[in-house]
Amino acid sequence: MTEYLPEGKRIHTQRNLEALSSPQTLREAMERGEIIEARAIMCDSEHNLSVDLGCMRGFVPREEGAVGIREGTVRDIAVISRVGRDICFIVTDIVTDAKGRELAILSRAAAQRRCIADYVNGLCAGDIIETRVTHLEPFGAFCDIGCGVVALMPIDTISVSRIEHPDERFVVGQDIRAVVKSRVGTRITLSHKELLGTWEQNAADYAVGETVAGVIRSVENYGAFVELTPNLAGLAELRDHLKVGAAASVYIKSIIPHRMKIKLIIIDTFDRPAVPAPPRYFIEGGHIDRFVYSPEGCEKTIVTDFLEQ
Repeated sequence: MTEYLPEGKRIHTQRNLEALSSPQTLREAMERGEIIEARAIMCDSEHNLSVDLGCMRGFVPREEGAVGIREGTVRDIAVISRVGRDICFIVTDIVTDAKGRELAILSRAAAQRRCIADYVNGLCAGDIIETRVTHLEPFGAFCDIGCGVVALMPIDTISVSRIEHPDERFVVGQDIRAVVKSRVGTRITLSHKELLGTWEQNAADYAVGETVAGVIRSVENYGAFVELTPNLAGLAELRDHLKVGAAASVYIKSIIPHRMKIKLIIIDTFDRPAVPAPPRYFIEGGHIDRFVYSPEGCEKTIVTDFLEQ
């Protein structure tokens, strides 16, 4: 059974290396219809891609560069942006070029269509999948869910603690887990915060009287919200010159589970952290139907019900 991986995760596997080891093994992979990966090295003026296969040169015609290019529903930047990156493809033919050299004709779109038919169309809300961050925008993170098929993770689904930009959580090329929030046809929307633990799970790492590190996420007229983990924030008393995004050391004054409250005192602030910390996941399974963030008996209930998506 074919495993549909985000682009770049197949390239160093033994099977992929064997397929690219010689013209003969490449032909055998073509006959099997195998999905292969290699590095795109150039895009010409007509937006055809050249690919370094090692054993020969590969050529991806513009219309085979991505699903939607032929139909005009996807812009050519989807092809141009692949230069210097690993791409997946199926070898559709091996021909001889004008100089008498063997040239492999490749289709990235064919690999994507197979991924959509065999994998994406079978996903449902609550499925937990492996993804790779492809690019970040103020409104969310785009993630490769398989063979370069991209899904959006809106910024408000990345964590419970609010952030101003996804680059405060992720970097491009990072492998992360995600939950399918919804699927409409082939359009997938992702979520992430449900994997980062409940209020109680995150609060269990802290105790009254400790001084710990945090990040200032917002400053209001009644206090400053300080993030202790991506799914846990506390309210600190105001002090002068607080800056959103700054790192802070905070004293834990009280923890109140039934109100989902942590009261803090800011000890000091520092420059903003430069590198996002790797996510800590509390759910290891492949599916979740319902996520209850709030503690039992809490005055406020926060729930994600994937069965209703």
